[in-house]
Amino acid sequence: MTAKQTIAVIGGSGAEGGGLALRLAKAGFPVIIGSRETGKAAEAAQGINAALGTDIASGAASAEAAAKADIVLMAVPYAGQTATAEALKPHLAGKILIDATVPLVPPKVSRVQLPEGGSAVASLQAKLGPEVKVVAAFQNVSAHHLKDLHHEVDCDVLVCGDDAEACDTVIGLAEAIGLRGLYAGPVCNAAAVEAMTSLLIVINRRYKSTGSGIRITNLP
Repeated sequence: MTAKQTIAVIGGSGAEGGGLALRLAKAGFPVIIGSRETGKAAEAAQGINAALGTDIASGAASAEAAAKADIVLMAVPYAGQTATAEALKPHLAGKILIDATVPLVPPKVSRVQLPEGGSAVASLQAKLGPEVKVVAAFQNVSAHHLKDLHHEVDCDVLVCGDDAEACDTVIGLAEAIGLRGLYAGPVCNAAAVEAMTSLLIVINRRYKSTGSGIRITNLP
């Protein structure tokens, strides 16, 4: 793992993507915020640079961001997941695509509603083909906590993918931003991780939490 890898965060002007982009930039990774609106991307990048006192973040249209990056992280609403990824496909061959998509269906986001086939991320891997190394990660991490650099994010990141080396790279990214990444099996297992988000929403509401997380216990 080298801190020189450039990471495009597609959807980085949103809450989850913005929080991940901020943490990655703080860890020393050059970050390109990708958005359909370049103005929003530039504004989000400026906010990160202002918070860190650096110029490590930049903004661009999503396709340009993906083309320039070594690794692409996608944090977009479920409704736009497939269209966004397919538009970026020409720039994803041979790269890792980290997909943080959760199939939430408003307004009933506290109910598990997995798509046909079980997993949104696994379905995307099937659509993009083996030349793109799709890895599911970061679905269960609180955006609220990610954006607060004074808050230690107390949770694990479950990482699912069919390419072991790609999963190890994503686990390294999680560790670089202060989280513990754990390999959780092939990309089809992302169904369990995606479903967990709705459970956490219920827990947050019931116990008035700003962002509950998960911990895997009894590991060496």
